[in-house]
Amino acid sequence: MAEIPKVILLIESSRASGRALLTGVANFAHYHGPWSFYWEPGDLETDRSSLKSLNADGIIMRDGDLLNEVLALGIPAVVIGHKRKEVAGLINVLTDSPSIGRMGAEHLIQCGFKHFAFVGFATHPLESASWVRVREEHFIKRVRAAGFETQTYSLATAVAGRNWLRERNTLAAWLQSLPKPVGLMACNDDCGVQVMEACKSAGIAVPDLIGVIGADNDEIVCGLSNPAMSSVAINFERAGFEAAESLNRLMQGQKSGSAKIQAPATHIATRRSTDIVAVSDPALGRALRFIRDHSRQAIGVGDVAKAAGFSRRALERRFRSEIGVSILAQIRKARTEQICKMLVETALPVSEIAESLGFEDVQHFARYFRAAREISPLAYRKSFGKQTRPSRPQIGDSFSQSGVTLARKAE
Repeated sequence: MAEIPKVILLIESSRASGRALLTGVANFAHYHGPWSFYWEPGDLETDRSSLKSLNADGIIMRDGDLLNEVLALGIPAVVIGHKRKEVAGLINVLTDSPSIGRMGAEHLIQCGFKHFAFVGFATHPLESASWVRVREEHFIKRVRAAGFETQTYSLATAVAGRNWLRERNTLAAWLQSLPKPVGLMACNDDCGVQVMEACKSAGIAVPDLIGVIGADNDEIVCGLSNPAMSSVAINFERAGFEAAESLNRLMQGQKSGSAKIQAPATHIATRRSTDIVAVSDPALGRALRFIRDHSRQAIGVGDVAKAAGFSRRALERRFRSEIGVSILAQIRKARTEQICKMLVETALPVSEIAESLGFEDVQHFARYFRAAREISPLAYRKSFGKQTRPSRPQIGDSFSQSGVTLARKAE
């Protein structure tokens, strides 16, 4: 019998991103294992002295303080980027930060904001956290392309000795200084919650005066804010599956393929923190709300004009002047976003999605989506949806049933 590979997982479970990565790894091992895992709940690290004694065949880890020790082991490794830049010689798992920044900006632009802000984390001198800078850069770039400017703010990090009470007061004062209403993107959900708390401290209404969107779509973190926070959804589960797939090749002495694995941004999870149409024109506001609220239905330009109480020609002029797109283009944006969400978040057949959204047939649905995204619905789901898996066994089956064994450090 072939020896079961032993794999160390230094991936935290305290955040949805880490749990999704672990789920992806577990899914791969369920169907392509068996593997034996060493993993400690909640932590990014383990005892330095125990690494070598584990006699592991491979490791998947965050780029934490043990990176040099792992490199010294000389075993196949996949590193999940967070604090540092890409690690040369290893397979790197990275989030699609350019798309995350762009998508956050586009969402706020579609809400009708004309003032914009971005809040990120300052970094420790020994760290890079380039993902923060990249998201900020592409957010600003997209906002400028729409003809607007962005104000920015950097929160101190914990390693810099942050005093949160003082930091919150400083952030609150900055938020008060912004022109209102303003659309604000936080670099991730944790940062977004801090922005929301500072808004409360300053007595700034969300989303009436500040619309806030984060990134990662951690439902627990987003739900801790009041109102619940919108967020850019990222497919970490798929990235975890592909990380395990690449590690498996390396452990078998094969080439890994690409040196980079991307966790793709898929869609906007819209919640109350951006539930606003920030336009001064009442008719335009009615039209935008109607489009947003009826994105699951086959509406036309005439329906929007009727809801707004204006003629098609007059409303079209206002759309092009204030939003920069036609009414039809705005309908297609909202409809396409709804399709993306259903392709990624559900396992419904494409034909059922088409029917539920009011398309005449699946061919029309496919043409509509391809015209907007230059990709077919099935190809989009394959690229951004959860990794395709056999129907049996399902996640939730015991490890013994699926051929996975799990070792943990003794309490």
